[in-house]
Amino acid sequence: MKSKLFKSLALGLMALSLWSCKKDETQTVSNVAPAGTLTASSTNLNLVQSNGTQAAVTLSFPLSTVTGYVIPVTSTLQFDLKGKNFSAPTEIVLTKGSYAPTISQFNNMILALGGTVGKPAQVEVRLKSGAAVNDLTYSNVVTLSATPYLASAWIYLPGAYQGWEPTTADSLVSLSSNGIYTGMIAFTTGNLAFKITPGKKWDGAFGDAGSGNISTTGGDLKAAEAGVKQVTVDLNKNTIAFGTPNEWSIIGDATPGGWTTDTDMKVTNDGKANFYTIKTNLTVGALKFRFQHDWAVNLGGALASLTTGGDNIAITAAGTYTITLDVAAKKATLIKN
Repeated sequence: MKSKLFKSLALGLMALSLWSCKKDETQTVSNVAPAGTLTASSTNLNLVQSNGTQAAVTLSFPLSTVTGYVIPVTSTLQFDLKGKNFSAPTEIVLTKGSYAPTISQFNNMILALGGTVGKPAQVEVRLKSGAAVNDLTYSNVVTLSATPYLASAWIYLPGAYQGWEPTTADSLVSLSSNGIYTGMIAFTTGNLAFKITPGKKWDGAFGDAGSGNISTTGGDLKAAEAGVKQVTVDLNKNTIAFGTPNEWSIIGDATPGGWTTDTDMKVTNDGKANFYTIKTNLTVGALKFRFQHDWAVNLGGALASLTTGGDNIAITAAGTYTITLDVAAKKATLIKN
């Protein structure tokens, strides 16, 4: 009788032990809904600079839902030029089910992705949703068509070379407002120190942060030596670099290099940024001005009012010409010597 009692107790304890083990192995599960359908208020966008603060498009989608154990889920819109397969997309993380970039923001995004001013572009956008890298889902792809415009922006370099006066300081230009500014500055002997200001005043001035970096708490920046330098400032990365002036050039069958090789213009020695000149032989034919040996930014048309992507400039008589280009005013002169 005692033996049976012990056996019954043992079996009961074993069953309890097995039940406890089974309960301990029960796992909590989270079910995350996949990325929903992405829609756009329009797929053909009209980008006009004067309407820059208006919404370019409204993108809408359902936010992902979670059942079971609640975990954080991230919803991200990815943008890239069509054909790049989202290899290096611009990403916007969102906390609500819609996104409406302004015309200015969308224009700058196209240019940052590699679009060309004045040329139609197609931008693909999709929704990336998930809680972990190995558990991501993607929505349908929506293609947006738009033509980016030229949206120039400037920063200024007050310094010892011009009396430390922001209102009259030379400038650097970002032709696409992408945060990267470049221009020519003529530093004089003993006057190499300067700073960078977003406007023609001292508010928010950038200085030297060491190793080619800039910050709003840094001391004076300094050019390595006197002379005309190409200065490039990247406000996305807060960096500065100095180089040899060679930004604008002439190209065309009237020029020494034809339509295949640029003939570089030189910045004038008066310290004015974006003012270039060259003395060269021209033949009968045509030419244009272009930036950084690339057709992305080029000027043509009437000399007194050059336009971006304008017509070829005709040369009707061969000879030696002094050519001057004023980028800021978008005008040029060709004087036959």
